Amino acid sequence: MLKKVTMVMVFTLSMPMLAQAAGDAAAGKAKSMVCAACHGGNGISAVPSYPNLKGQKAAYLESSLQAFRAKTRTGNQAAMMYGMAATLSDADIANLAAYYSAL
Repeated sequence: MLKKVTMVMVFTLSMPMLAQAAGDAAAGKAKSMVCAACHGGNGISAVPSYPNLKGQKAAYLESSLQAFRAKTRTGNQAAMMYGMAATLSDADIANLAAYYSAL
């Protein structure tokens, strides 16, 4: 029983940290104008080889952008994304992820 109570307490205490980790979708929308050139204004790309961002999970988008920024993600259009992600801060990445995941 004590183990269950401890787990509930840890989860409950971590909730504020989870809420802070989420990005600001409005700020992400403002930052997304440069993304729209390839990924479409609504997150749906008109180019078959460019991925749609609309509705993707925020964690996936964040990890992808972080990997592009670090130049550790390779393949397809990765080299193009290196330059795009290079200027993004952690907050920018979280905000973009919040915006596209909310579409």
